[in-house]
Amino acid sequence: MATFGAALRLCAGLLALSTGVVLASVLLGGDGSTFVASWQGLVSTADTPMRAIVHALRIPRALAAYGVGGLLALSGCLMQILVRNPLADPYTLGLSGGAAVGALGAMLAGAGAVATAAGAAVGALFACVAVFVLAHRDLIARRRAAHRDDATDLILIGVMLASGFGAIVSMMLVLAPDRNLRGMLFWMMGDLSGVASPWPPLLSMLAALVVAAPLGRQLNLLARGEESASALGVRPNAVKSAIFAIASLATAVAVTTAGTVGFVGLVVPHALRRVVGNDQRVLMPASALCGGMLVVVADTISRIVADPIQLPVGAVMAIIGVPTFLFLLVKRR
Repeated sequence: MATFGAALRLCAGLLALSTGVVLASVLLGGDGSTFVASWQGLVSTADTPMRAIVHALRIPRALAAYGVGGLLALSGCLMQILVRNPLADPYTLGLSGGAAVGALGAMLAGAGAVATAAGAAVGALFACVAVFVLAHRDLIARRRAAHRDDATDLILIGVMLASGFGAIVSMMLVLAPDRNLRGMLFWMMGDLSGVASPWPPLLSMLAALVVAAPLGRQLNLLARGEESASALGVRPNAVKSAIFAIASLATAVAVTTAGTVGFVGLVVPHALRRVVGNDQRVLMPASALCGGMLVVVADTISRIVADPIQLPVGAVMAIIGVPTFLFLLVKRR
């Protein structure tokens, strides 16, 4: 009960902080607008250009960024348990490569934003199914040789798929006409400027948390070893299959919405473990909320730092993530 109360208080505080971060992102921006003008556009009912900018552009983009960050951070947290490697992230199994192939293929065909998102979703799901089929013995087999390192096999499968998808992406970029090249590169570096609706990532983030939260105790036991977990009534293969499905679908939705945004799923769980510990019942919701805030901050910076030019949010996230992760490693030593 104490753990539940502490987790509830932590999540309530992070949710309140998230509201402030999203509100600040909505009120800050380019377009020559001031904080006061943005606030008036937010609360006013008059049909003004600033109201249209705030309600039609900034609010959906900020909420979508929050959902994408939450999905990636939660997926990274789960993926690190699945492969038993603290360096794992949402893209470990090659899902971003599959999404990139689908999205860039749609762009080459001259498709619009909706078809591009659909292509990314199809590519990500194809990669997800491919990994599951290739690694099904590691994920759902009832018996396994004692010497078999299934986590290593899973990582190797993901690395090989990512390499194959990367080669296809390189060929697409070489063959792409100049008019499509900039948009393709922006998508690959992470781009939220074309978000039509924030609800798919937000609702997916909520659904992933609802499904993953009841697994918290089992994940804590699984992190100590499969034999110990089995002795305490946990079914390791069923739990790992559930982790794989949740993390893969969460990553697929995030990549479909914003392209490739790195470091969120790697940095956020690492940083939070130093603060809240390794209890997955607390770490999973905290990671989702903090990941959402981090991507909102990165997206806000990408909009305003070089106004009127917008930077790729993935590049900004890398600039934030690299020194942060190096700092965490130094502190850990």
